[in-house]
Amino acid sequence: MSFAFPGDVSPDYYPCRYGRSKLLFRGPRRDLAAPFVAVLGGAETYGKFVPQPYPALLEGMLGKPVVNFGVPSAGPDAWSHDPALVELVAKARVTVVQVTGAQNLTNRFYSVHPRRNDRFLRASPLLLQIFREVDFTEFNFTRHMLQSLRRVSPEKFALLADELRAAWLARMSALVPRLGPRVVLVWMQPDPGDPDAEPMLVDAAMIDALRPHVAAVLSVSFSATARAAGVAGMVFPPLAEPAARGMPGPLHHAELAAAIAPVVAPLLQ
Repeated sequence: MSFAFPGDVSPDYYPCRYGRSKLLFRGPRRDLAAPFVAVLGGAETYGKFVPQPYPALLEGMLGKPVVNFGVPSAGPDAWSHDPALVELVAKARVTVVQVTGAQNLTNRFYSVHPRRNDRFLRASPLLLQIFREVDFTEFNFTRHMLQSLRRVSPEKFALLADELRAAWLARMSALVPRLGPRVVLVWMQPDPGDPDAEPMLVDAAMIDALRPHVAAVLSVSFSATARAAGVAGMVFPPLAEPAARGMPGPLHHAELAAAIAPVVAPLLQ
């Protein structure tokens, strides 16, 4: 069953900071002096609305501290712009990196918030010229904007999508070598029927281009049982149910941990 209560109810995320990083991570805080596994990701890694996210489950399986460096709405831009975070993550024995979408990147067409990468800041003169019929002051979030632009003109949107894919690949290619010698990419397979499913605009060719730079690439397809579970086992206030339905639930996290552990364990030897 799901657990929805009146008021501001959610799991205790034990928010904490590490070192000089400006980002706020999910705790409980881990000791970075001991050998540890780092997990870098967005809201899925953070475990929004989930009592036990997959980094916590992974810690139990590996018998090593696993530090949850997931941050809601973060991606390559937020990580790259936080050198203190990159320095911390590079000290891990193994770094697990959740593949996040390509929509939340500053690029030639628009700018995003440096830490909350899903926040749309401004359109460039180039984008304003291409989509002259669009009022960009109506948009606060990248996803909403891209969905609207696709409806306005699929042909023009294709130009924007190509730019975002190129920007994502360039950003990730520069970032991954800085994250330590043993990086495992985790690609959560999106719903093939939903063009806006996370990780948005990321395809197999982009993942393949990163393979030479990482120790392993893990593609995770969730079971029909996990996909059908809805919000079962999630903790959220009533008004947050639509947001909770868009996030992985406890079964997704259990399947992620079970898939990642056998890949990471040999790299810890």
